[in-house]
Amino acid sequence: MSHWPFVPAARSIDIRSAHGSVLVTADGQEIIDAAGGAIVVNIGHGNTEVADAINQATRDVTYVVPPWLTPGRHALADELTQHWLPDGFEHIHITSGGSEAVEAAVKLALQYHSARGNLEKTQILTRSLSYHGTTVATTGLSGHASRKRGLEHALPGNPSCATPYLLRCPDADPARYYRDDLLASIERVGGHRIAAFVAEPITGSSGGAQIPHDSYWADVRAICDEHDILWIADEVMTGFGRTGKNFGFQHWSATPDLLVAGKGLAGGYAPLGGVYAPNRIAQPISDAGFAVMFHTFGAHPAACAGAAKVLEILRRDKLVERAATMGERLGAALRARLHDHPNVAEVRGRGLLQAIEVVADRSSLEPFPIEQGISNRIVGEALKRGVFFYGGGTGDVRDIVCMGPPFVVSEIQLDTVVDVLEASIDAAVASPP
Repeated sequence: MSHWPFVPAARSIDIRSAHGSVLVTADGQEIIDAAGGAIVVNIGHGNTEVADAINQATRDVTYVVPPWLTPGRHALADELTQHWLPDGFEHIHITSGGSEAVEAAVKLALQYHSARGNLEKTQILTRSLSYHGTTVATTGLSGHASRKRGLEHALPGNPSCATPYLLRCPDADPARYYRDDLLASIERVGGHRIAAFVAEPITGSSGGAQIPHDSYWADVRAICDEHDILWIADEVMTGFGRTGKNFGFQHWSATPDLLVAGKGLAGGYAPLGGVYAPNRIAQPISDAGFAVMFHTFGAHPAACAGAAKVLEILRRDKLVERAATMGERLGAALRARLHDHPNVAEVRGRGLLQAIEVVADRSSLEPFPIEQGISNRIVGEALKRGVFFYGGGTGDVRDIVCMGPPFVVSEIQLDTVVDVLEASIDAAVASPP
């Protein structure tokens, strides 16, 4: 009997090695990693430059408490502020993962308002389709029904508004609909009670690369400013080049107050996340004498050294630009191949974050019954054919198949990904549940 994972998984594969965009199983099968793991891997698997940087950092110093400096922390802070973060975002808090980073951002928002005497601002507004982490607090923030199972009775409640879902918007004017819904949600709670609005600029796997209408983030920015609400942009999945820009919010003109980004920060070579903020947010917290507490393994020296090298490689090899180009190619190929597929409602995404939504009836958008587990079956069929996709959805929204391959993926590999996806959809739909 296997002791891993904690609860037996329906599918467990023994991976022994990986290189570039390919995983290799214990029996020698090669699998194209079309999901980049959990939409994490950006510079590809098996990069020796990063391995060497982590090796050297481990030899230099094993562990130092997070507030102190090490060569790896120096290198990461310099790389972030000089080449990656928006202008003015000079305050950095490094965690050991995305869930920790989102929770730290929420704490910073609460401290910011507390420092300014706004003690009524204790509520965190979130969205109906979202995913923000696995801690009790971030699970409560998330609009993700399936990941709350068995916890619903104990999770803290948070007010929420609708996530822009253009495929299924009930109004012919999505800009008006989602703006009015956000305003109504704030009115129900009271703007004087809301500290922050936590939202993904492009919804990750929970909604399947949901792209809002063009005016959405400008509306959010104006409404948050009007009510003194901080916008926390959760870019754990979309940050550091995944969507073809440094950060997903940069596809629009609005800038968040607090930025959270993690997965692509170290590209899978180390567990790392971060919160980034301008001085106007950090200074009141500092002036009030409030501590910004760290986790023991936040900003681990070797992890920071590895992340600094990953970001250097992304920049040096122009891989963000490549993610944009290859993402356009992947999206175009998916649309061309699946445009008329009777079970594909939509292809959507930006850069190398792409997704499809699978339905029982394309004309009515009726989903398959949840018990059929269509997206899981598509992932299983694809694995038989040598490609790994990432199943998405929340349970309420379902049958989402996500793609987030390494930025070094080849054109030939992308052609295989599209071929296998179409074949896997057909096989999953045709086979009995």
